Amino acid sequence: MKMQLLALFLLLAFLPPQVLSHNFSQTSGVQVQTNKQKQLDNETIYRVSKQLCWGCVSESLEFLFAHNLIRAAKFELPLAWNFQLEKYARWWAGQRKGDCKLQHSFPEDDFKLGENIYWGSGSAWRPLDAVTAWASEVKYYKYATNSCEADQMCGHYTQIVWRNTQRLGCARVVCDDGDVFMTCNYDPPGNYIGERPY
Repeated sequence: MKMQLLALFLLLAFLPPQVLSHNFSQTSGVQVQTNKQKQLDNETIYRVSKQLCWGCVSESLEFLFAHNLIRAAKFELPLAWNFQLEKYARWWAGQRKGDCKLQHSFPEDDFKLGENIYWGSGSAWRPLDAVTAWASEVKYYKYATNSCEADQMCGHYTQIVWRNTQRLGCARVVCDDGDVFMTCNYDPPGNYIGERPY
């Protein structure tokens, strides 16, 4: 029973808001007859459940929870999971599946989204590992000067805690060579020169 309730909660949590709020009895001002007694047939249930990626749901929750823990430490509002960003991240992870190359999905000077990428040797790396690695850059960020220590990176960390960022979508893939590539996209993006993350 607990597992069924958890599955129902997760399904509702990941449904797009327009589905939950849509009034199915009216469309464009025209009254539509709805059959409240209609039951879903087994074929429809099977088709929908086959499309759900339960492993993806747990990975999504892990990415989101880890990000929001880091943000909470700086009293920043939590991020919301965004399925369009997830779709984009999954596309890019799919592009990297063949070579696992640590490469951004856009030229460095032409970003439309914030993006953090991660590579790990072997297939055991999880979303928490990627977010922890990015967040560990906090030790190189100097708030007083709003800069990273010399010869160090801290932009992954500052993107995670960027105050204006509201939405997140990530993906993880095991590459053909057995290593792991992960990518997260953020909207609105962060890391604007001259601005502080929080």
